[in-house]
Amino acid sequence: MELRHLQYFIAVAEELHFGKAALRLNMTQPPLSQQIKQLEKEVGVTLLKRTKRFVELTAAGEIFLTHCRTALMQIDQAIELAQRTARGEHGHLVIGFVGSATYEFLPPIVREYRKKFPSVKIELREISSFRQQDELLKGNIDIGILHPPLQHTALHTEIAQSSPCVLALPKQHPLTSKEAITIEDLRDEPIITVAKEAWPTLYIDFIQFCEQAGFKPNIVQEATEYQMVIGLVSAGIGITFVPSSAKKLFNLDVTYRTIDKIQLNAEWVIAYRKDNQNPLLKQFINISNCQQLRTKESDAST
Repeated sequence: MELRHLQYFIAVAEELHFGKAALRLNMTQPPLSQQIKQLEKEVGVTLLKRTKRFVELTAAGEIFLTHCRTALMQIDQAIELAQRTARGEHGHLVIGFVGSATYEFLPPIVREYRKKFPSVKIELREISSFRQQDELLKGNIDIGILHPPLQHTALHTEIAQSSPCVLALPKQHPLTSKEAITIEDLRDEPIITVAKEAWPTLYIDFIQFCEQAGFKPNIVQEATEYQMVIGLVSAGIGITFVPSSAKKLFNLDVTYRTIDKIQLNAEWVIAYRKDNQNPLLKQFINISNCQQLRTKESDAST
């Protein structure tokens, strides 16, 4: 049984006239009659009563017509859904992310993506940078938003955002009275850091800046995310480096200052398998790139 047989039957059933149905289908009447007979033979029942004066549906024909319409509607829906999926407008996208991404750039990207593609199911999973590589390689997540470095030949990575870091100090800390703070001023200070396992490059870069200044930092506490680090600073445990955006998010009892003559950057990268064929991935990357451009333009204007 072919799809066109169902379409022929529906036309005859709705017109109850072979001539009118043939005209509607842009064909002649004899081939149409033959197609309907062939359909009835395949189904095994009479679907239409025919006389010289009228055509009418049998009881079996009535039931068959209802289900034919449903079948064709479902096929049309399936075609549309397949086309939308291929265009990246429908499906399931699994995103892994580190907690700090929710304070930076992830929310506006997800918000824009959901606005443009409301039929896509987005699944967000908070996963450490260390674990995300494995999850990507296993195909458990489509895309990862994490801290560098990430090096694997099967993965494509690109910088999603780079944010300059600032020094976070308790508001009553003696260094807040200085006109300019240098890296040497941190020599004897208790330092709180984001753990190396959580944010490798930021941790290593900070250590290197200190060593270049001739001292080893006095790290008294580590935490997995920088919002935890700021909480420890507000408690007077020590001082720390955090992305500059923290100034907008976490005021508490903390003061933020730049450090002269050094540039410590916090970076997030987007990563995905090079062989990932999920069409939703491309759309997400496009929106992410647009968001990065808007962020750069906003930073430039300020």
